[in-house]
Amino acid sequence: QLVESGGGLVQAGGSLRLSCAASGRSFSSRSMGWFRQAPGKEREFVAAISWIGGSTYYADSVKGRFTISRDNVKSTVYLQMNSLKPEDTAVYYCAARDPNMDMSTQTSGYAYWGQGTQVTLSS
Repeated sequence: QLVESGGGLVQAGGSLRLSCAASGRSFSSRSMGWFRQAPGKEREFVAAISWIGGSTYYADSVKGRFTISRDNVKSTVYLQMNSLKPEDTAVYYCAARDPNMDMSTQTSGYAYWGQGTQVTLSS
């Protein structure tokens, strides 16, 4: 089970940190991802972090502004979002791959999803 938190209303240029707490004993062996879905649009990839070595990968639209990280002791993955823009408004979802699989940018690559947390930017 994945539970996101940390969303909210923030002014453009501001920051938020999203958290995704995972239950179960295999968190450290799972690559994790963040996706987002704006109204009327498809769910899109935001960032991913590998289960081994902590490698990361970002969508071009967030590169340099967002940082994904993980704490395997707490079974939590984070998304630090800085310099937020109105176009970042969306429901943000975290997702987990099956164990021992590398990162993916595709929604079909993830086996488990959280319920989402709303991020809204005010200009």
